[in-house]
Amino acid sequence: MLKQYFPILEWRKRYDSAALSSDLVAAIIVTVMLIPQSLAYALLAGLPAEVGLYASILPLLAYTVFGTSRALSVGPVAVISLMTGAAISQLNLANDAQYLAAAIALAFMSGVMLILMGILKLGLLANLLSHPVISGFITAAGLIIAASQLKHIFGVSSDGHNLIEILHSLYLQLSNINIITLLIGSGTTIFLFWVRHSFKPLLIHLKLSESLAAILAKTGPVLAIAVTILVTWGFNLTTEGVAVVGRIPQGLPSIALPEFDLQLWQQLLSSALIISVIGFVESVSVAQTLAAKRRQRIAPNQELIGLGAANIGSAISGGLPVTGGFSRSVVNFDAGAQTPAAGAYAAAGIALATIFLTPLIFFLPKATLAATIIVAVLSLVDLSALKRTWAYSRSDFAAMLITIIFTLSHGVELGIILGVALSILLYLYRTSKPHSAEVGLVTGSEHFRNVDRHQVQTDPSIITLRIDESLYFINARYLEDRVYDLVAKSPHIKHLVLMCPAVNFIDASALESLEAINSLLKDSQVKFHLSEVKGPVMDRLQRSHFFEQQTGQVFLSQFDAWQHLKAQPK
Repeated sequence: MLKQYFPILEWRKRYDSAALSSDLVAAIIVTVMLIPQSLAYALLAGLPAEVGLYASILPLLAYTVFGTSRALSVGPVAVISLMTGAAISQLNLANDAQYLAAAIALAFMSGVMLILMGILKLGLLANLLSHPVISGFITAAGLIIAASQLKHIFGVSSDGHNLIEILHSLYLQLSNINIITLLIGSGTTIFLFWVRHSFKPLLIHLKLSESLAAILAKTGPVLAIAVTILVTWGFNLTTEGVAVVGRIPQGLPSIALPEFDLQLWQQLLSSALIISVIGFVESVSVAQTLAAKRRQRIAPNQELIGLGAANIGSAISGGLPVTGGFSRSVVNFDAGAQTPAAGAYAAAGIALATIFLTPLIFFLPKATLAATIIVAVLSLVDLSALKRTWAYSRSDFAAMLITIIFTLSHGVELGIILGVALSILLYLYRTSKPHSAEVGLVTGSEHFRNVDRHQVQTDPSIITLRIDESLYFINARYLEDRVYDLVAKSPHIKHLVLMCPAVNFIDASALESLEAINSLLKDSQVKFHLSEVKGPVMDRLQRSHFFEQQTGQVFLSQFDAWQHLKAQPK
C-alpha cells in the first residue's frame, strides 16, 4: 500500500551511483533551462517573476516522492500560466498582493482536487477530452499567449482576455511603441527562432554528437538573457523606457498555508477544476510518451496524486499552479534522467539560483522573457492539424475548428469548457448510431463478413445483424429501427440473429429494446436469436426475464447459428 502511494519507496531500492550521476547531469541541464522558463511563465500569469522560481522548487520535490514518471519535469507551463492569469484577472482584485493570493489559492485548490481524483481513481477524466479538441485548444491558446506578449515586445500596455480584445488593445497603442524595447524583443525572438531551428544542425556540422547538440540548442534562452541583461545594464536602457524585471527578493520562499477566503475560493472553484483537468491531460500525455520510449509504465491515478502534491507544494511556497512541461521533460529525458530524483536535484539548483543569482536578473528586459514565451508557445501551434483532421474525419475537424474559434474569441476557460462539451457530444453522437452490418458466410470458412463488402453466402430466411458497439440508452432506439427496417425489407425472413462479438455491456434501456424487438419479431413469425454473446453480458441477461421470453436461441458462435438454422425446415 505504501509503495502504491509513495513510488519513491520502489525505485530508491535500485538507486545506484550510475543513476545518481545520470540524474545530476540531467538536473544541471534542466535547471539552466528552467530558470528563464519559470521567470517567463510567472510574467505570463501576471505575477512577479520570483513566483515562477518558487513554483519550481517544492513542486519538483513533491513529485519526486509521489510521481511515477522517471523523466517528467514539473513546474510552470505556458497554457496553465495563461489560464491562471485569465481566471484571476476576471476577479477585479484591488492590488498585487490579492492577485498573488488568488494564484496561491488556485494552486492549492487544484492540488486538493487532483489528489481527491487520484484517491477516487478518476484518471479516466483525461478521456473526456478528445485529441482534436485538445489540439485545437492548445493551438488557440498558443496564439493567445503569443499575442498577449506582444505588449512587452512593443513596450506598451494592453489587456484583453481573448485574441480580438488583445489585438484591438495593441492597435490602440501602436503610437506608443518603444523602439529600443522593440529592437530587443524582436532581436531576441529572431535569435531564439534561429537557435531552435538552425543551431543544432550547426553544432552537428561542427562534429558534436547529436544528443549533445540537442541539449546545447536548448540553452539559447539563457544566452539571450545574459546578453540582454548586459546590454540593458551597460547602456542604462531603463532610462530609455525599457521595462525590466527589477528587484527580485533574494532567498528561499517562506512556507505558509494559503489564506482561506470563502468568497474567493468559490469564485475560483470552476477555474481550479478546469486547470486541474487540463494540467493532468498535458502532464500524463508527456509522461506516457516518454515512458513508452524506455518500455516503462506510469500509473495515471498516482500521477493525479503526484501532480496534486506538486501543486500543494507550490501553494505553500507562494507559487502558481504547475504541471508537467513538455519541453523540459523531453530535455530531462534526453539528458539521461533515470529516476524522479533528477527533479529533486533540479529543485536544489533552482533554490541556489533563488538565493544567489536573483540580483543579476534586475536588468533582465521583460521583452526578453516575452520573446522566450512567444518562441516556446508557437511551437505548440499546429494549424496543419486542421487539414489532416479534415481529410480523416469531418466531425473531428468541426470539433477542432469550433474549439479554436471559440477559444480565440471568448478566452481559454470558455474555450476548454466548450471543448469538453464537444468531446462528450461527439462521443454520444457516434455511439448513438453504432456501426452495424448485415453479414454472411465467407465461402470455405467459418467467418462472417459484411454483405456489402465481400462475396458471401446468404439465406433469404436468415438475416444476421452484427452490432459493433455496446448497447445502452443512447443507441437502443437506433437498434430497434435498424432491425425493423431489415425485417420490413425481407419478406421471406424466418430467423434474425443479432451477432454480438463487440457488445461489452447492455444496460436496462437496451434490454427493454431487445424485449421490444423480440416481441415485434414474434408477432411477425420471426424468431430472434443471439450469437457470440460475451460472458459478462450473458450473466446480466440471465438475471433478467429476457431468456424466458426469447423466441429463439443463444449460440456460442455465428457459425453454429448458421449451421443450425440452415438445417431448419423452410
